Amino acid sequence: MKLQQSTWPEVEAYLKESKGIVIPIGSTEQHGPTGLIGTDAICPETIAQGLSEQGILIGPTLSIGMAQHHLGFPGTITLRPSTLMSVIKDVIMSLKGHGFRQFLFLNGHGGNTQTTQAAFSEVFAEHSLDREASNLAMRLLNWFQGPRVRSLIDELYASADGNHATPSEIALTWYAYPDQIRDVPLTPEQAPSGEIRDASDYRRRFPDGRIGSKPQLASVDHGRQFYEAGLADALEVWRSLTDS
Repeated sequence: MKLQQSTWPEVEAYLKESKGIVIPIGSTEQHGPTGLIGTDAICPETIAQGLSEQGILIGPTLSIGMAQHHLGFPGTITLRPSTLMSVIKDVIMSLKGHGFRQFLFLNGHGGNTQTTQAAFSEVFAEHSLDREASNLAMRLLNWFQGPRVRSLIDELYASADGNHATPSEIALTWYAYPDQIRDVPLTPEQAPSGEIRDASDYRRRFPDGRIGSKPQLASVDHGRQFYEAGLADALEVWRSLTDS
């Protein structure tokens, strides 16, 4: 069940049975020569599709996140941390007003993690200071850090998964969009690793956008396996959130 494809009476009926909703959140940023710019939004959105087939309500994907360090590459769009916090808070407060109480943010971009958690803290602080007993539950799940997904990454790629433009995330986008596969020669085959600072430093040190990864290891079948593992991880977190 998807919020955007529902009518308000259908959402009102859903709220009589459940107070929970899943919000996919990602980013719009470069993912090397073979990765789609929307990778970090596509991945959680793909897993969320499986959740919707279980009767769980899925909200609209927040597809622009914190990606300022990728701005050296054309196509990247970023929000400031304060802007993203405000967006997340406004989404939660809007849905809370309708009666939602359990929020699972299914995330595809590591750069969103701290800001999303900070937004949760702002919501909790506001209600605690107002002495409002709202019984809110908010959880963030980075799909790529779920136990089943991590085990599969280790099995298929080990250290070749790297840190950015990884074969695991690219495989999942290929599963979702098999007509969007890019076959581009990469030199070196596995990108170097290292830290980054700002956007210009990133582009200078990692000129093709990859960090530590060998995305040519990805396949559509791997993507199917990541979808199944990610869905199982997300369902486990959802049940623990809504049963509490």
